[in-house]
Amino acid sequence: MATCVRLSTGAEMPLLGLGTWKSSAGQVKAAVMAAIDAGYRHLDCAYVYQNESEVGEGIQQKIKEGVVKREDLFIVSKLWCTFYDKPLVKGACQKTLTDLKLDYLDLYLMHWPLGFKAGEELFPADDKGMSVPGNTGMLDTWEAMEELVDCGLVKAIGISNFNHEQIERILNKPGLKYKPACNQVECNPYLTQEKLIKYCQSKGIAVTAYSPLGSPDRPWAKPEDPSLLDDPRIREIAVKHKKTPAQVLLRFQIQRNVTVIPKSVTPRRIVENFKVFDFELTKEEMATILSFNRNWRAYTMSTCKTHKEYPFNAEY
Repeated sequence: MATCVRLSTGAEMPLLGLGTWKSSAGQVKAAVMAAIDAGYRHLDCAYVYQNESEVGEGIQQKIKEGVVKREDLFIVSKLWCTFYDKPLVKGACQKTLTDLKLDYLDLYLMHWPLGFKAGEELFPADDKGMSVPGNTGMLDTWEAMEELVDCGLVKAIGISNFNHEQIERILNKPGLKYKPACNQVECNPYLTQEKLIKYCQSKGIAVTAYSPLGSPDRPWAKPEDPSLLDDPRIREIAVKHKKTPAQVLLRFQIQRNVTVIPKSVTPRRIVENFKVFDFELTKEEMATILSFNRNWRAYTMSTCKTHKEYPFNAEY
Protein backbone atom coordinates (compact mmCIF):
# COMPACT_ATOMS: atom_id res chain seq x y z
CA MET A 1 0.00 0.00 0.00
CA ALA A 2 1.56 3.30 -1.11
CA THR A 3 2.70 5.59 1.69
CA CYS A 4 4.33 8.24 -0.54
CA VAL A 5 3.59 10.20 -3.67
CA ARG A 6 6.41 10.88 -6.15
CA LEU A 7 6.88 14.55 -7.01
CA SER A 8 7.87 15.74 -10.49
CA THR A 9 11.36 16.30 -9.03
CA GLY A 10 11.65 12.57 -8.30
CA ALA A 11 11.44 13.11 -4.51
CA GLU A 12 9.01 11.05 -2.43
CA MET A 13 6.53 13.00 -0.31
CA PRO A 14 4.84 10.99 2.47
CA LEU A 15 1.05 10.85 1.94
CA LEU A 16 0.44 11.65 5.60
CA GLY A 17 1.93 14.59 7.45
CA LEU A 18 1.38 16.58 10.61
CA GLY A 19 -0.30 19.95 10.16
CA THR A 20 0.85 22.71 12.54
CA TRP A 21 -1.60 25.58 11.89
CA LYS A 22 -3.30 26.75 15.12
CA SER A 23 -0.86 24.66 17.19
CA SER A 24 0.21 27.06 19.90
CA ALA A 25 3.86 27.63 20.68
CA GLY A 26 3.55 25.86 24.03
CA GLN A 27 2.11 22.69 22.46
CA VAL A 28 3.64 22.32 19.05
CA LYS A 29 7.11 21.10 20.09
CA ALA A 30 5.58 18.15 21.97
CA ALA A 31 3.19 17.48 19.06
CA VAL A 32 6.09 17.31 16.59
CA MET A 33 8.01 14.94 18.86
CA ALA A 34 4.95 12.72 19.37
CA ALA A 35 4.38 12.65 15.61
CA ILE A 36 7.96 11.65 14.81
CA ASP A 37 7.76 8.94 17.48
CA ALA A 38 4.49 7.70 15.92
CA GLY A 39 6.16 7.35 12.51
CA TYR A 40 5.32 10.66 10.81
CA ARG A 41 8.09 11.83 8.49
CA HIS A 42 6.26 14.77 6.84
CA LEU A 43 5.71 18.04 8.73
CA ASP A 44 3.72 20.93 7.27
CA CYS A 45 4.73 24.37 8.52
CA ALA A 46 4.38 28.03 7.54
CA TYR A 47 5.86 31.37 8.51
CA VAL A 48 2.40 32.81 9.17
CA TYR A 49 1.64 30.13 11.81
CA GLN A 50 4.27 31.87 13.98
CA ASN A 51 5.42 28.66 15.64
CA GLU A 52 8.26 27.48 13.37
CA SER A 53 10.92 27.97 16.00
CA GLU A 54 9.18 25.50 18.36
CA VAL A 55 8.58 23.08 15.48
CA GLY A 56 12.34 23.29 14.86
CA GLU A 57 13.08 22.48 18.50
CA GLY A 58 10.95 19.34 18.25
CA ILE A 59 12.73 18.24 15.07
CA GLN A 60 16.19 18.88 16.54
CA GLN A 61 15.36 16.98 19.71
CA LYS A 62 14.38 13.88 17.72
CA ILE A 63 17.48 14.13 15.52
CA LYS A 64 19.63 14.46 18.65
CA GLU A 65 17.96 11.39 20.18
CA GLY A 66 18.81 9.46 17.01
CA VAL A 67 15.14 8.70 16.25
CA VAL A 68 15.45 10.24 12.76
CA LYS A 69 18.03 11.80 10.50
CA ARG A 70 17.30 15.04 8.63
CA GLU A 71 17.16 13.17 5.32
CA ASP A 72 14.39 10.89 6.68
CA LEU A 73 12.12 13.92 7.09
CA PHE A 74 10.06 15.82 4.52
CA ILE A 75 9.65 19.38 5.76
CA VAL A 76 7.31 21.85 4.06
CA SER A 77 6.97 25.56 4.71
CA LYS A 78 5.27 28.48 2.97
CA LEU A 79 6.26 31.95 1.84
CA TRP A 80 3.84 34.46 3.37
CA CYS A 81 2.04 37.00 1.15
CA THR A 82 3.83 40.07 2.57
CA PHE A 83 7.15 38.73 1.20
CA TYR A 84 6.12 38.39 -2.45
CA ASP A 85 8.30 41.28 -3.68
CA LYS A 86 11.23 39.60 -5.41
CA PRO A 87 13.99 41.02 -3.15
CA LEU A 88 12.18 39.76 -0.01
CA VAL A 89 11.69 36.11 -0.96
CA LYS A 90 15.13 34.75 -0.11
CA GLY A 91 15.25 36.49 3.29
CA ALA A 92 11.81 35.12 4.19
CA CYS A 93 12.92 31.59 3.31
CA GLN A 94 16.14 32.01 5.31
CA LYS A 95 14.14 33.22 8.33
CA THR A 96 12.00 30.07 8.15
CA LEU A 97 15.12 27.89 7.85
CA THR A 98 16.71 29.63 10.85
CA ASP A 99 13.56 29.14 12.93
CA LEU A 100 13.20 25.50 11.89
CA LYS A 101 16.97 25.05 12.46
CA LEU A 102 17.41 23.47 9.03
CA ASP A 103 19.78 23.92 6.07
CA TYR A 104 17.11 23.25 3.46
CA LEU A 105 13.37 22.65 2.99
CA ASP A 106 12.01 19.71 1.03
CA LEU A 107 9.17 21.82 -0.33
CA TYR A 108 8.45 25.56 -0.16
CA LEU A 109 5.04 26.89 -1.23
CA MET A 110 3.63 30.27 -2.17
CA HIS A 111 0.94 30.36 0.55
CA TRP A 112 -1.70 32.18 -1.57
CA PRO A 113 -1.81 33.39 -5.17
CA LEU A 114 -2.15 36.95 -3.90
CA GLY A 115 0.53 39.27 -2.56
CA PHE A 116 0.02 41.75 0.28
CA LYS A 117 1.74 45.06 0.93
CA ALA A 118 5.17 44.39 2.43
CA GLY A 119 5.74 45.35 6.06
CA GLU A 120 5.45 44.21 9.66
CA GLU A 121 1.74 43.43 9.54
CA LEU A 122 0.90 39.91 8.39
CA PHE A 123 -2.57 40.99 7.23
CA PRO A 124 -2.31 44.63 6.13
CA ALA A 125 -5.85 46.01 5.86
CA ASP A 126 -7.48 49.21 4.66
CA ASP A 127 -10.10 51.12 6.65
CA LYS A 128 -12.82 48.77 5.39
CA GLY A 129 -10.91 45.75 6.72
CA MET A 130 -9.98 44.51 3.23
CA SER A 131 -6.45 43.32 2.51
CA VAL A 132 -4.01 45.77 0.94
CA PRO A 133 -2.44 44.16 -2.14
CA GLY A 134 1.26 44.30 -2.95
CA ASN A 135 2.45 45.27 -6.40
CA THR A 136 4.40 42.16 -7.43
CA GLY A 137 2.75 39.72 -9.82
CA MET A 138 2.78 36.01 -8.97
CA LEU A 139 5.02 35.21 -11.96
CA ASP A 140 7.74 37.48 -10.60
CA THR A 141 7.43 35.89 -7.17
CA TRP A 142 7.68 32.48 -8.86
CA GLU A 143 11.01 33.47 -10.44
CA ALA A 144 12.33 34.30 -6.97
CA MET A 145 11.06 30.91 -5.76
CA GLU A 146 12.98 29.22 -8.60
CA GLU A 147 16.16 30.95 -7.43
CA LEU A 148 15.76 29.29 -4.01
CA VAL A 149 16.04 25.89 -5.71
CA ASP A 150 19.13 27.01 -7.61
CA CYS A 151 20.90 28.20 -4.48
CA GLY A 152 20.08 24.99 -2.55
CA LEU A 153 17.77 26.45 0.10
CA VAL A 154 14.83 24.33 -1.06
CA LYS A 155 14.59 21.03 -2.95
CA ALA A 156 11.21 21.74 -4.55
CA ILE A 157 8.76 24.61 -4.89
CA GLY A 158 4.99 24.66 -5.10
CA ILE A 159 1.83 26.63 -4.51
CA SER A 160 -1.18 26.71 -2.23
CA ASN A 161 -4.78 27.87 -2.76
CA PHE A 162 -4.21 28.43 -6.51
CA ASN A 163 -7.06 27.80 -8.94
CA HIS A 164 -6.40 26.05 -12.25
CA GLU A 165 -6.30 29.30 -14.24
CA GLN A 166 -3.56 30.62 -11.97
CA ILE A 167 -1.61 27.36 -12.25
CA GLU A 168 -1.96 27.53 -16.02
CA ARG A 169 -0.35 30.99 -15.98
CA ILE A 170 2.70 29.61 -14.17
CA LEU A 171 2.93 26.59 -16.49
CA ASN A 172 2.73 28.85 -19.56
CA LYS A 173 5.21 31.39 -18.23
CA PRO A 174 7.93 32.13 -20.79
CA GLY A 175 11.27 30.87 -19.48
CA LEU A 176 9.70 28.72 -16.74
CA LYS A 177 12.50 26.86 -14.99
CA TYR A 178 10.64 24.67 -12.49
CA LYS A 179 6.96 23.87 -12.55
CA PRO A 180 5.09 23.71 -9.23
CA ALA A 181 5.65 20.31 -7.62
CA CYS A 182 2.53 20.53 -5.45
CA ASN A 183 -0.68 22.52 -4.89
CA GLN A 184 -1.93 22.51 -1.31
CA VAL A 185 -5.65 23.25 -1.05
CA GLU A 186 -8.54 22.86 1.34
CA CYS A 187 -10.16 19.50 0.61
CA ASN A 188 -12.56 17.15 2.38
CA PRO A 189 -15.85 15.38 1.51
CA TYR A 190 -17.80 18.68 1.62
CA LEU A 191 -15.24 20.23 -0.79
CA THR A 192 -14.03 17.31 -2.90
CA GLN A 193 -12.11 19.43 -5.45
CA GLU A 194 -12.48 16.72 -8.11
CA LYS A 195 -11.84 18.99 -11.11
CA LEU A 196 -8.86 20.73 -9.54
CA ILE A 197 -7.26 17.46 -8.40
CA LYS A 198 -7.76 15.88 -11.81
CA TYR A 199 -6.26 18.96 -13.46
CA CYS A 200 -3.22 19.06 -11.13
CA GLN A 201 -2.52 15.35 -11.37
CA SER A 202 -2.79 15.51 -15.20
CA LYS A 203 -0.03 18.15 -15.14
CA GLY A 204 2.22 16.14 -12.82
CA ILE A 205 1.44 18.39 -9.85
CA ALA A 206 0.87 16.56 -6.56
CA VAL A 207 -2.02 17.68 -4.36
CA THR A 208 -2.05 18.07 -0.59
CA ALA A 209 -5.35 18.44 1.29
CA TYR A 210 -5.44 20.79 4.24
CA SER A 211 -8.32 20.64 6.71
CA PRO A 212 -9.10 17.04 5.66
CA LEU A 213 -11.30 16.69 8.75
CA GLY A 214 -13.22 19.90 8.01
CA SER A 215 -11.20 22.01 10.47
CA PRO A 216 -13.58 21.63 13.44
CA ASP A 217 -11.36 23.88 15.59
CA ARG A 218 -11.24 26.88 13.22
CA PRO A 219 -11.77 30.02 15.32
CA TRP A 220 -14.64 31.34 13.17
CA ALA A 221 -16.78 28.16 13.14
CA LYS A 222 -20.50 28.81 13.44
CA PRO A 223 -22.88 26.39 15.21
CA GLU A 224 -24.87 25.84 12.00
CA ASP A 225 -21.79 24.87 9.94
CA PRO A 226 -21.76 21.24 8.80
CA SER A 227 -19.58 18.92 10.90
CA LEU A 228 -17.84 16.13 9.01
CA LEU A 229 -16.67 14.15 12.02
CA ASP A 230 -20.30 13.91 13.20
CA ASP A 231 -21.73 13.04 9.79
CA PRO A 232 -23.71 9.80 10.33
CA ARG A 233 -22.77 8.55 6.85
CA ILE A 234 -19.07 8.82 7.69
CA ARG A 235 -19.66 7.20 11.07
CA GLU A 236 -21.41 4.27 9.42
CA ILE A 237 -18.41 3.57 7.15
CA ALA A 238 -16.07 3.95 10.13
CA VAL A 239 -17.96 1.38 12.20
CA LYS A 240 -17.84 -1.08 9.32
CA HIS A 241 -14.03 -0.85 9.19
CA LYS A 242 -13.60 -0.64 12.99
CA LYS A 243 -11.99 2.75 12.45
CA THR A 244 -12.74 6.30 13.62
CA PRO A 245 -14.46 8.90 11.39
CA ALA A 246 -11.15 10.82 11.24
CA GLN A 247 -9.33 7.74 9.95
CA VAL A 248 -11.96 7.26 7.23
CA LEU A 249 -11.66 10.92 6.15
CA LEU A 250 -7.86 10.62 5.91
CA ARG A 251 -7.98 7.29 4.12
CA PHE A 252 -10.42 8.76 1.57
CA GLN A 253 -7.79 11.29 0.44
CA ILE A 254 -4.88 8.84 0.50
CA GLN A 255 -6.79 6.55 -1.88
CA ARG A 256 -7.08 9.48 -4.29
CA ASN A 257 -3.28 9.82 -4.11
CA VAL A 258 -3.81 13.10 -2.26
CA THR A 259 -1.50 13.89 0.66
CA VAL A 260 -3.20 14.78 3.96
CA ILE A 261 -1.88 16.91 6.82
CA PRO A 262 -4.26 16.62 9.79
CA LYS A 263 -3.38 18.95 12.65
CA SER A 264 -3.43 17.72 16.21
CA VAL A 265 -1.58 18.44 19.44
CA THR A 266 -3.13 15.45 21.24
CA PRO A 267 -0.66 12.53 21.29
CA ARG A 268 -3.47 9.95 21.20
CA ARG A 269 -5.01 11.53 18.10
CA ILE A 270 -1.64 12.01 16.46
CA VAL A 271 -1.09 8.25 16.75
CA GLU A 272 -4.67 7.44 15.66
CA ASN A 273 -4.41 9.65 12.55
CA PHE A 274 -1.34 7.72 11.41
CA LYS A 275 -3.14 4.34 11.45
CA VAL A 276 -4.65 4.65 7.99
CA PHE A 277 -2.47 2.28 5.97
CA ASP A 278 -3.99 -0.97 7.23
CA PHE A 279 -7.45 -0.79 5.64
CA GLU A 280 -9.03 0.16 2.35
CA LEU A 281 -12.31 1.83 1.46
CA THR A 282 -14.33 0.07 -1.24
CA LYS A 283 -15.10 1.68 -4.60
CA GLU A 284 -18.69 2.15 -3.42
CA GLU A 285 -17.60 3.82 -0.18
CA MET A 286 -15.29 6.17 -2.10
CA ALA A 287 -18.16 7.08 -4.44
CA THR A 288 -20.50 7.60 -1.49
CA ILE A 289 -18.04 9.95 0.23
CA LEU A 290 -17.44 11.88 -3.03
CA SER A 291 -21.20 12.41 -3.29
CA PHE A 292 -21.16 14.52 -0.08
CA ASN A 293 -19.61 17.42 -2.00
CA ARG A 294 -21.38 20.75 -1.46
CA ASN A 295 -18.49 23.08 -2.40
CA TRP A 296 -18.45 24.29 1.19
CA ARG A 297 -15.29 26.13 2.24
CA ALA A 298 -14.15 26.70 5.81
CA TYR A 299 -11.48 29.08 4.45
CA THR A 300 -12.88 31.77 2.18
CA MET A 301 -10.13 34.35 2.93
CA SER A 302 -12.99 36.84 2.70
CA THR A 303 -10.82 39.91 3.42
CA CYS A 304 -9.19 39.27 0.02
CA LYS A 305 -12.36 39.08 -2.06
CA THR A 306 -11.50 42.41 -3.71
CA HIS A 307 -7.95 41.32 -4.60
CA LYS A 308 -7.48 40.78 -8.33
CA GLU A 309 -5.91 37.37 -7.66
CA TYR A 310 -8.65 36.16 -5.30
CA PRO A 311 -8.71 32.45 -6.21
CA PHE A 312 -12.20 31.26 -5.30
CA ASN A 313 -14.30 33.02 -7.93
CA ALA A 314 -13.23 30.47 -10.55
CA GLU A 315 -15.16 27.20 -10.75
CA TYR A 316 -11.93 25.30 -9.89
